[in-house]
Amino acid sequence: MPAGSYPRLVIVTGLSGAGKTQAVRCLEDLGFFCVDNLPPSLIPGLVDLLGQPAKEGEGINKVALVMDIRGGQFFDGLEEALVYLDGRGIPYEILFLEAADEILVRRYKETRRRHPLSGGQILEGIIAERRRLEELRGRASKIIDTSELTPRQLKEQVTELFGDNWRHLVVSIISFGYKYGIPLDADLVMDVRFLPNPFYNQDLRPFTGHDRCVAEFVMAAPEARQFVEQFASLLRFLIPHYQQEGKSHLVIAIGCTGGQHRSVTLANKLGEILRGDNYDVVVKHRDVLRYLSSSGRR
Repeated sequence: MPAGSYPRLVIVTGLSGAGKTQAVRCLEDLGFFCVDNLPPSLIPGLVDLLGQPAKEGEGINKVALVMDIRGGQFFDGLEEALVYLDGRGIPYEILFLEAADEILVRRYKETRRRHPLSGGQILEGIIAERRRLEELRGRASKIIDTSELTPRQLKEQVTELFGDNWRHLVVSIISFGYKYGIPLDADLVMDVRFLPNPFYNQDLRPFTGHDRCVAEFVMAAPEARQFVEQFASLLRFLIPHYQQEGKSHLVIAIGCTGGQHRSVTLANKLGEILRGDNYDVVVKHRDVLRYLSSSGRR
């Protein structure tokens, strides 16, 4: 049967406590037929059933399957199931959700739940699970780090990825501060700490890259203008190839020391350029609020 005859298939997996339940609820709201904790060995029969002709208006065109280590020994069959899908030419996407260890530990303590792989120590179970899922993470079409996401923000990301406009690649440009760590879900990471830092200018320090005075200072440097020109050229080369490979979401992280000045300016600038090229672009600033809160600005 032609691949186009099958519904859109999304496999949802990832670390326990990372937000898979919330992601699946969002997919249900988007019209997906969702199956939770499906043994991977049942995938071949399910996709064959879904690929059969249906009466007009009664077919299922979007399916989400949640599979994780709760399946115990059955989960080990996922690799074999993916090989089956690849061999049949059936397209699928893997959505992998994760979070930092300390965040997962806190979530488990708050809910008083037992980790599936924990013999008593939650962290030991998380480490074992992360190691077990390492290869699957490498195959993921999209990775979402939920460490600092609210349920609403997670829903927004899932909607961006799997809403009705899913065939168009969404480009997310995220500014961040290296002092707070690199975004875990970044596909491309650019370090712009080589540029002159407005932080050392007493008149500019209280402001952020959103403010005109900071943006003008950053872009006044010839190397900043050259960087934007050359990196935008690289992205114009890369994005069509990512689209050709079926990627639906590209995350570009732009980092400076604190995530308030240089990275914010350049993320905004690159967003403007790519929107001008008619790409679907979302610009986010992960660490600006940290600075505004600590400095008393809101």
